[in-house]
Formats: sequence, structure tokens, C-alpha cells
Amino acid sequence: MADEFRIKFRGVRGSYPVADKNFLKYGGNTSCIEVHAGEHLIILDAGTGLISLGNELMHKYIESGITITDRTPVKCTILLSHIHLDHIQGFPFFRPCHLASTRMCLMGGVNYNETLEDELAKILFSKSFPLDLGDIAADLKIFDLNETNYVIFKNGEMPRVVRVNELKEGDYTSDDVVITCYKSYAHPQNGVFVYRIEYKGKSLVYATDKESYPGGDKKLIKFAKGCDLLIHDSQYSTEDYLSIYVPKQGFGHSTFEMALDCKQQVGAKQLVYFHYDPGYNDEKLDMLAEEYASKDAIFAYEGLEINLL
Repeated sequence: MADEFRIKFRGVRGSYPVADKNFLKYGGNTSCIEVHAGEHLIILDAGTGLISLGNELMHKYIESGITITDRTPVKCTILLSHIHLDHIQGFPFFRPCHLASTRMCLMGGVNYNETLEDELAKILFSKSFPLDLGDIAADLKIFDLNETNYVIFKNGEMPRVVRVNELKEGDYTSDDVVITCYKSYAHPQNGVFVYRIEYKGKSLVYATDKESYPGGDKKLIKFAKGCDLLIHDSQYSTEDYLSIYVPKQGFGHSTFEMALDCKQQVGAKQLVYFHYDPGYNDEKLDMLAEEYASKDAIFAYEGLEINLL
């Protein structure tokens, strides 16, 4: 749908997936968010939440036609915040990537002397999976992003990556989907990308796996200013973060209070708390929700959908 800007949460957990009856309300899958902006499917991170999305896309693909030539191919773009395992471990099990008709872009960044393709091949494939990255059947293009890049989606086209100094007047309009990013180093060891997606005058900012600073993260506040939806890392309670026994300072994650402070400084219309500690069961998160949830500050759970248009 050309007028759609819809977000669906597929995995909301941090660090590692959890399969337990006490984690059913919010879900135990790791980071993955499905974004439909116009005709485009954009996926934020590829944790285990990606697997259920891939299964649904496979069903839709099969239902779209009787023969392979009749079916509508899957087209998608995956944006990786970083390549820690909880953000990429669903990718080898994303069923559309094993279809030759699938067209897919995978974007993110690593260190300056590395490439995203080489790092994913080593971490997810080779010795840890029966296939090599090069054996994937899909038409897969992998891009290394940096802060100077704009990612532009026009109707019916796969994305185009343009350096900011190469942008020309008319390269994009409000009817196009435009993604910008910056790299935060408030997460060990190599930092994390924060993304902003804009479409038809609405904006979504995805800021997972980053720790805040006293007085707020000024770079994030400037980047996210005035956004309609802020998805912010909220791994720890303040009590756990400041624990005298096992403090979490320096782990690269924020508290619920930090996320709420960021929302207020940014002026975001809505906040979604995200990337919960895998030790926080439904009862624990319900208790935190009593303190931090409101009409415009909600707790992510698997299946939560938000429409911005």
C-alpha cells in the first residue's frame, strides 16, 4: 500500500532468546522489527524474530501463484544495527533468502578495515552453518554503510545508496522512503548504528543497544529531534543498572528511565521501550510497566503493530 507506514515488532529481547512459559506476554525472540513504508519492506535487525517473518513471507509467496513463474518474489532490505549475535542469528533461517527469486539488500557497518560481507560469512556461516554465505540462492546485495550515506527507496525499486555530498535537488521527495544513520560508540566493542526512516512527513528512529549519558546523549537527541516514533534500548531497570553487586554501567545498554528522558528531550510523539534483558520475565516487565508505561510510552511485545499514517 502506497500510503502505509506500519511497524510490527517480531523480536523484542536482548542478548539471547528465551523459551519459557513465563516470557509469553512480551516474547522471547531477539531483535527484529518489520517496517512497511509504501511498497517497501524494511527490516530492522535480524535476530530470531526474523524467522517468523520469513515463514509468513514464504507462505504469501506460495499463495501468490500456482507456479514459480507466477509467484510474486519477496523483496526486502535488512538494516543491521551491529553484528552482535542477538541481532543477526535469525538470518540463516530466513526462508526467503533460500529462494532464487528473492531480491534482498543487507546493510550495516563494521570496522574500517573489514567488510560486512566478510564478517557475516565468518560469524554466521562457514563453520557454524551447513551453507556458506555465497551459497544463498537469493539475489543478495550487501552494502557497508557510514554516516555520510542516504538510503533512498523509490516506488518499485530496490534502494539506492547515495553519499550526502552527491545528493542533487530532486533526488528524493516526501513520497520516497529516506533512511539516514549515525554510529554511536556507546556500545562495546565497535559501536552501533542508529537509523532514522522518513516517509510522507512521518519519521521513525531506531536506537537499540546504546547506553545513555548524564544529561542525555546529545548526538542522539539532535538526530532524533521531533520524530514520531522513538524505539529506544531499555535493557535494564535503574536498580539493576546501579547495583552495588553486579552493576551494568558500561555494558552499552540503557535503563527505562534513560529511554523516557530521551523521549522528552527529543520531543518524540511516542516511545517504545525495547531490547529487554533476557532475565526479565512477564511479571518483572509488568512491574516496570506500572512505573514507566503511559499512552505515549509503551512496552514492546511480539506482535505489537503501530501505524504512523
